[in-house]
Amino acid sequence: MGNNLGQDTFKLGFGLMRLPKNPDGSIDVPQVCQMADRFIAAGGTYFDTAYVYDDGASEAAFKAAVADRYPRDSYTVATKLNVRVAKDAEDARQQFYTSLERTGVSYIDYYLLHAIQRGNYEMYEEYGIWDYVAELKKKGLIRHWGFSFHSDPELLRMLLTKHPDAEFVQLQLNYADWENPGVASRKNWEICKEFGKPVTVMEPIKGGILADPIPTVKAVFDAEGSGRSYASWAVRFAASLDNILVVLSGMSNLAQMEDNLSYMKEFQPLSDAELDLIRQAQEALNGDKSIPCTACHYCTEGCPMGIPIPEIFTVANRRKGSPEFRTIREYGIVTQGKGKASDCIQCGQCEAACPQNLPIIELLEKCRSMEEEV
Repeated sequence: MGNNLGQDTFKLGFGLMRLPKNPDGSIDVPQVCQMADRFIAAGGTYFDTAYVYDDGASEAAFKAAVADRYPRDSYTVATKLNVRVAKDAEDARQQFYTSLERTGVSYIDYYLLHAIQRGNYEMYEEYGIWDYVAELKKKGLIRHWGFSFHSDPELLRMLLTKHPDAEFVQLQLNYADWENPGVASRKNWEICKEFGKPVTVMEPIKGGILADPIPTVKAVFDAEGSGRSYASWAVRFAASLDNILVVLSGMSNLAQMEDNLSYMKEFQPLSDAELDLIRQAQEALNGDKSIPCTACHYCTEGCPMGIPIPEIFTVANRRKGSPEFRTIREYGIVTQGKGKASDCIQCGQCEAACPQNLPIIELLEKCRSMEEEV
């Protein structure tokens, strides 16, 4: 796809949301350096981070691994402004300059209004952020701007109509959510095409879920016989769509980087036979009732009870997907020193922040049964 945003050939982007960690929880910067080296050597240029990722440590890791080690014209960087963590409009605007300092660059290639949804879009309007990023572009501090989106097609259409200067949109696109009404991958993608807005893809592997899918999905791809990783099918599905600027993969170790590069360095779109396998995988997923949480952790940032919601949901999903899985130890581990499902006070903060629009309160209620087994 041709566009004026400068990312036409190499479709893989390095997502910096789930970077490798040291035992103490800090980012393993030496491994990130190795991963960045392999990515750039293979032809990759697009690095995606955000003001809120790892409380700023993600942007700092980008600086250490890329900005401090490579010439500025050899890479592009995307980062984001998030109104949810801002005290007021001025605090929100200051995020840009903080990101600029953390990343160690003099301008941002792709700047995004972060995680727009029904619960926060009016704050971006109220704080004047749309006009603010347009001003930053006029000053040469950003090259392109857009927004990441986690909501319904009606809101997307309204935003693109009201803000036609937005240059691109970041959408959650994966084969599991293609027809999921809570995510509306296909419908939102079609609206972006209608408005002529290139798409950057987030969550192509659905937060890692499609890298280790349920057994019935694995069986579909195993029968094909090529031995390709489950993640590769998900990333290639997203990259095979038209109007795609880049497909972001949040890689957590060098092995994941090597796997992604093995099929994305010389990318081949899915064939008709391979697309049929994807359809079979979608049918298998439709028979599963697992909780479609991507572990973005937006829900936990303001939880007054400190409940590790994504981790609890992961335990619940693995319990369903693998009959041999034993819940007792795993649930005890993820909730140790933290809130449990039964501690939920139903304040609704989590549901307002959830990009997947999950009924978290109801789901936590169902997860209480695991506590009886602990």
